Amino acid sequence: MKIAIIGMGNMGSTFANGFINSRFIHPEHVFVYTRTQRTEEDFRNIHKLPYNYEFDKKITTCDIVILAIKPQNFSTAATELRSFLDQDQIIVSVMAGIGIDKIKEELRINKIVRSMPNLPTQIGKGMTVFTASDELDRKELFIIQNLINTTGKSVYVSEEEKIDAATAISGSGPAYIFYFMEAMIQSAKSYGFDTAQAELLVKQTISGALGLYEAHSLSTDEWIAKVSSKGGTTEQAIKYFTEQDIQQKIMEGIDRAKLQSERLGKN
Repeated sequence: MKIAIIGMGNMGSTFANGFINSRFIHPEHVFVYTRTQRTEEDFRNIHKLPYNYEFDKKITTCDIVILAIKPQNFSTAATELRSFLDQDQIIVSVMAGIGIDKIKEELRINKIVRSMPNLPTQIGKGMTVFTASDELDRKELFIIQNLINTTGKSVYVSEEEKIDAATAISGSGPAYIFYFMEAMIQSAKSYGFDTAQAELLVKQTISGALGLYEAHSLSTDEWIAKVSSKGGTTEQAIKYFTEQDIQQKIMEGIDRAKLQSERLGKN
């Protein structure tokens, strides 16, 4: 199997490294295309893959072409790329907001996979939600899912509109976690802990909480109840968060991320 990766930013490099590290694809069968002049010593290019700065006939030999470019650059890239594609190839998009029908129209190719990975794919702990056009058969979907799973875990959805929702939840989600962590770190520092101590307190707390959640079948509400003893300290914080409607505000922020993903697809 041969794969072309269009774009060598965070997601393009993550997929390239994941495929090769898992021994799913040989390095000589991964072709990288980028418009940004780079050196092979680029820290993201851990396998020293050669960079191609113009589309060429190597793309035509590939079974899968991954679009890891910014959505606003898609139409321009598609105009140059389409002449190197054929109907037997599978196009895998990691572009936010660009729908399957738009990709079909621009590239004139029918086998399209639309996916939304997140940043932890860089360390093999990513979450990717993907969907596909009807032209892919079960064997092809299986191959695509195996490829994606080299970077973490994945969920297939038959409804394309869930990709925009996944963008807002798992795609943007790590930033929400970091945002909450930063508030905890700043609180710790305000109480006199130095930066290293504050970061350790919060990092270990987040890691431990996730470990508990993964180790047992309790819901988040049940864990909150377990930590919040009546009349205790945790209860006061949770009571304040509830009074300030923090949960609803977070959900409204996530909804704005989803709406922005939908807007990107209309531009």
